[in-house]
Amino acid sequence: MIQVKNLNKVFKVHKKAAGFKASIKSLFTRDYIKKHALRDINLTIEEGEIIGLIGSNGAGKTTLAKILSGIIHPTSGEVSVIGFNPWIKNNEFRSKMSLIMGQKAQLWWDLPALDGFLLLKEIYKIPDDHYNEMIDYLSEKLQIKEELKIQIRKLSLGQRMKVELMAALLHRPKVVFLDEPTIGLDLFAQTAIRNFIVEYRKKYKPIMILTSHYMEDIERLCERVVIMKEGLIIFDGNIDEIKNKYGKNKSISFKIQEESFNPKILKTSYVDFTQTGNFYNFEVPEANISIFINEIIDSFKVEDLSISRQDISTIIESILGN
Repeated sequence: MIQVKNLNKVFKVHKKAAGFKASIKSLFTRDYIKKHALRDINLTIEEGEIIGLIGSNGAGKTTLAKILSGIIHPTSGEVSVIGFNPWIKNNEFRSKMSLIMGQKAQLWWDLPALDGFLLLKEIYKIPDDHYNEMIDYLSEKLQIKEELKIQIRKLSLGQRMKVELMAALLHRPKVVFLDEPTIGLDLFAQTAIRNFIVEYRKKYKPIMILTSHYMEDIERLCERVVIMKEGLIIFDGNIDEIKNKYGKNKSISFKIQEESFNPKILKTSYVDFTQTGNFYNFEVPEANISIFINEIIDSFKVEDLSISRQDISTIIESILGN
């Protein structure tokens, strides 16, 4: 279990000097401003649970993951990760957690992945039978067996991400931090990584914390999401709850024969719309849907019509914008 109580993190940031004199003065006396990266964070994550951390850049997602993994210290508050204080950096704790960052690598580019795995085997003191079992399982599920003897530098981005996942999971960690695991990957590689994470979680049931800007990652992998803004948690719940609570509109798409569509004749002209060829897409409050559809059908020759809920990306964007 992970428990976080009243967690705060404040960074001292050097204040940029304006002008030549101020720049010279800053060489001897520097002015700092305080940036609150995290403010009053309270969070509980149960064993086997996977949560998605969502927020714009600078919201505090990566800072929270770094504190929970022991990379940085908080300014104040209490943190317990599977019974350990993470920033004490106890070796037993290190052997039970793993941090996977899509933008950073832990394997050596000039060596094949298998050579890097052997070093990790010694670092984590993984028994031979355990090591061989994990190599076979992970390489088969990630479909990367043939590439393990090739230098990392010669692998594609998707293949490198797969061997990085293998390296992070060899010792069967109980807590896994996934920071943008699919960033920069093509659609095929993203799907392969997501499918693997789903299957790995079912088999080994670790605590997983995922940060991603791809809403498909969040929807596919997480039942529970935590939305952060300016260092605060502004929502903590499941995805269906977000859709029900904040998805007040529905998306309606019409294909209209007339090339000269004129929204001014509609009584509900306050409704925003976008146009793609002869298709007109509207975001309509649920209470007004039937009235709005009848008005469109009465006013124009409609060839096609579809109604759908707002996608999660639009809802999250609205929440963060407000």
